[in-house]
Amino acid sequence: MDKNEAYRHNVRDQVGTTAQHRTAAGQVEGKRAVISQLTSALARAFLVALLVMTPSLILSSTGSDTEQFVIILAMIAASMTFIEYYGRSPSIIEFRFAPPYNRFKFAGLSASIVMLSLICRGEVSPTETTNILSQLGTSLGNAIDFPYSPVRLMVLMMPPDASPELVDIVRTASGISYMTSLLMMFAFLTCVRMLGWPTRSGAFNVWTNLPLFDPTGGGDVLARLKRDAGLNIVLGALLPFIIPAAVKAASDLIDPISIADPQTLIWTVTAWAFLPASMLMRGIAMSRIADMIEEKRRRAYAEAQEDPEKAAMQRA
Repeated sequence: MDKNEAYRHNVRDQVGTTAQHRTAAGQVEGKRAVISQLTSALARAFLVALLVMTPSLILSSTGSDTEQFVIILAMIAASMTFIEYYGRSPSIIEFRFAPPYNRFKFAGLSASIVMLSLICRGEVSPTETTNILSQLGTSLGNAIDFPYSPVRLMVLMMPPDASPELVDIVRTASGISYMTSLLMMFAFLTCVRMLGWPTRSGAFNVWTNLPLFDPTGGGDVLARLKRDAGLNIVLGALLPFIIPAAVKAASDLIDPISIADPQTLIWTVTAWAFLPASMLMRGIAMSRIADMIEEKRRRAYAEAQEDPEKAAMQRA
């Protein structure tokens, strides 16, 4: 009896110790996860704030009022990014758990802003780097500047009294920004078609990666995904042509923002090239998700026809 009682006490102590170790290990892992998420959110917020301030940091002719306004915008952008990435579930940013979708977008946007900022700085204090970028942008702008091209429409958007130097820098900025957006889009398309995005990084959850997509909006989810994908692709392809034409048409009614200011030029040309490319990427991504859902349905229907009992058990 004494041996049995001692054995039971030893087993109870071992079980209790094991449970305590598991609880402690779980708490440590939870703290590490929180610290990792906090660090990741802070790093992303810092990068976004740095991106917003990049033109002001590179350009030497920035006024004090502009600097204060840029700092406020950088703080707002950083706060929104931190809140979005520190939360467990996204509220605005799409494909947060499906890298490298947002990394491609951030890299393309950063490359365009940095290169345009250096080109504008080279107009005042040229260096070897700014000269190389200016020559590259001039070559790209001249190559894409053919009739009815997006770059030609950007040049025609300029007012008649614009100086030849301003027209040249708009053509240069448009060429390099448009080519950067195309490279960003084709890099993502390669990741989708050749590397199997988004399934190569693990399981893909449609609803957490598309927080703005309402699955209860009515109709079949697959049909709505295909419709939204087609709409984004069409708008992304047409916007580089529509935006300059709309600005030119509205210039007779309202005075457009002066594009002669370097920061205005940088953000205007970057938005003109980046927003359509971003819509094209979103359309490609949603089309890929629709194909995945359709393939999964097809497999489920095939399994149901082959073995109805097994399919019913899997659904249960």
